[in-house]
Amino acid sequence: MPKATRPKSTGLARRLRSPDRQPSVSSQPSALGIIAGNRSLPLILARQARSAGIPRLVAVAFEGETDPSLASLVDEIVWLKVGQLSKMIAAFTGRGIRQCVMAGQVAPKNLYDFRPDLRALAVLLRLKEKNAHTIFGAIAEELKKDGVELIEATPWLRDLMPVTGFHLGSKLSQAQQADVDFGFRLAKEVSRLEIGQTVIVKGGTILAVEAFEGTDRCLARGGELAGKDGGAVAVKVPRENHDFRFDIPCLGPQTLETCAAAGIAVLAFEAAKALLLEQDACAQLARKHKLAVVTVG
Repeated sequence: MPKATRPKSTGLARRLRSPDRQPSVSSQPSALGIIAGNRSLPLILARQARSAGIPRLVAVAFEGETDPSLASLVDEIVWLKVGQLSKMIAAFTGRGIRQCVMAGQVAPKNLYDFRPDLRALAVLLRLKEKNAHTIFGAIAEELKKDGVELIEATPWLRDLMPVTGFHLGSKLSQAQQADVDFGFRLAKEVSRLEIGQTVIVKGGTILAVEAFEGTDRCLARGGELAGKDGGAVAVKVPRENHDFRFDIPCLGPQTLETCAAAGIAVLAFEAAKALLLEQDACAQLARKHKLAVVTVG
């Protein structure tokens, strides 16, 4: 397969952290594998990693999930079906990749409705609990057996993780701030129980709690239950002892559009523990829809 042309590095968003929080060029691996899920995060990670000085990127992509345009941002891309664990590991080991990251989601329905190869099947049969973290944790162990370390992608994404005091859009009322604080406490407990990472509240009342359906559907349901006047507050946090190798809470323009359509007035997320993608677009959407986007904690 011919190698893709390396892209020119581009700035994606204004800096939200100081430069000394970025990994130094000397600490960069000479090659990095990307296990690429859906939406824009794998593309953003590839650009950020290249800009940070990683000379070689190899991506494993999944049919029906990964954006095909990722091919232009990496040196090599290998297309697989969800569940082909042996081929995924071989794609890295056969190309000399010793460290890899996960970026982007795999749709929950595809995570549980797929045909695993023999190695993936053996992994699943060993698991007493089957959720995203146990499955990905087992995958990390299989990678490790073959000499490939799964590491966090956060060193290349810190610019996109807003810290305490971040605020876009409308100013919060006292009632909204109270709901943010209440929702944050509730979301931390719900995530500790491994139910979900997002809650919707209004006036001190719990409207919706995220579970298997995912953030967008939780937002839509919570907004509907808030009534015609809207005004609900959404709070998203990582789970307790969250393993950022497998999943970084991620928000972006699509999340804000979903909030606006559902009548959500405030979108809050834990400071320095979530990605906010395409921040200029998010700022425009926050102003357009009179939506507040803030960090908490």
